[in-house]
Amino acid sequence: MDSLLKTPKKPIYWIPKFLPMKKLALYWQILIAFGLAILFGIFLKSWVPYVSWMGDLFLKALKMIIIPLIFTSMVSGITQIGDAKNLGRLGIKTFAYFIGTTLLALFTGLVLVNMIKPGVGAELGFQQTPVGIASQNQTFGSILMEMVPENIVKAMVEGQMLPIIFFSLLLGFFITKTQKSHRSTLTGFFNALFEAVMKLTLFIIRFTPFGIFGIIAKTVSEQPDLVELATRLGLYMTVVILGLFIHAAIWLPLLIKFIGKANPFKHFRAMSEPLITAFSTSSSSATLPLTMYAVENKSGVSNTISSFTLPLGATINMNGTALYELIAALFIAQAYGIDLTFGQQMIVVLTGLLAAVGSAGIPMAGLVMMSIVLTSVGLPIEGIGLILAVDRFLDMFRTTVNVWGDTCGAVIIAKSEGEQLLV
Repeated sequence: MDSLLKTPKKPIYWIPKFLPMKKLALYWQILIAFGLAILFGIFLKSWVPYVSWMGDLFLKALKMIIIPLIFTSMVSGITQIGDAKNLGRLGIKTFAYFIGTTLLALFTGLVLVNMIKPGVGAELGFQQTPVGIASQNQTFGSILMEMVPENIVKAMVEGQMLPIIFFSLLLGFFITKTQKSHRSTLTGFFNALFEAVMKLTLFIIRFTPFGIFGIIAKTVSEQPDLVELATRLGLYMTVVILGLFIHAAIWLPLLIKFIGKANPFKHFRAMSEPLITAFSTSSSSATLPLTMYAVENKSGVSNTISSFTLPLGATINMNGTALYELIAALFIAQAYGIDLTFGQQMIVVLTGLLAAVGSAGIPMAGLVMMSIVLTSVGLPIEGIGLILAVDRFLDMFRTTVNVWGDTCGAVIIAKSEGEQLLV
């Protein structure tokens, strides 16, 4: 009997030693899967149907989690930051800065991607008609009208992102207005539900390498010109990095100079350590302790300002991510030969803004948020496979811009509150 209770000498689920997948970081797994998928699609085209199902299944799982994740994350997030109203003027300034700079980043990306058109004219072999897309003659007013759903359940069934986001924001806000006992119960419920949905999302994301293998193998096997594909992908990366550079090196320093009345070059030097950390880790949350220390001790921002603006910024102020999502979405549309009208591009802008606020603090969150942005205008989310191979590389740049934007906001708000800074 005692022998049955002993720990078995060998694990029940055996993993071959030559498969180091559990030891590799997820982005390395994705890169390896991407490389193998290219070779598979080139040399084993007849076998592609036997592996493409992995991509189809992964995309179905991704679609399954989009609405539950955005709904629970936004309601939970708003209930957590609802007390910001008690800070009065500081809260208003902070949110005004976040929204203003995110819109500035989005319109920078919008101009660049429409000027350079990295996906237009590419012979990539993509032929798919967008589904669920709104009227071709939409106005900005009609976009705003569509944000208010007649039936939220119907909006969820049909995957209408803007109404879902709008309803989530309202629900989260008014939960903070209920009496204390109800607010505590509802906040606890949505926090628990969000945690459960995040666990499910992380489970799905673990299968990203297999999904990417199936998607890329199928994509490569259908490509008439792989050189053209690589060229267009390189041009796409250039547009993203250029957009991030313009936002980080021009717009934000100008805001510091003329609104914050501070020296942007001194502030940049003071932020060198957290920015390098953000670039190497691709995590604004992991960089937060260093960011707060540098902002307080090297730029001279008070703890009152930094302790509110920086944690909040790490959660909802995603300038770089919003710019990246917009350029990626329009690049995918161009690669598929889909001509988005001005109204449809405005939907992408609004969804990018709201999705940045509700972005979950999880690995590969950009993958989920990209699905939301694409779904908002009916673009095929299969296009994610086209850009995911370079996502990790671009993530380093956009995370750095996210952190830089947070620190600039702290300086500008501190100066507007009359604080004496060191920069």
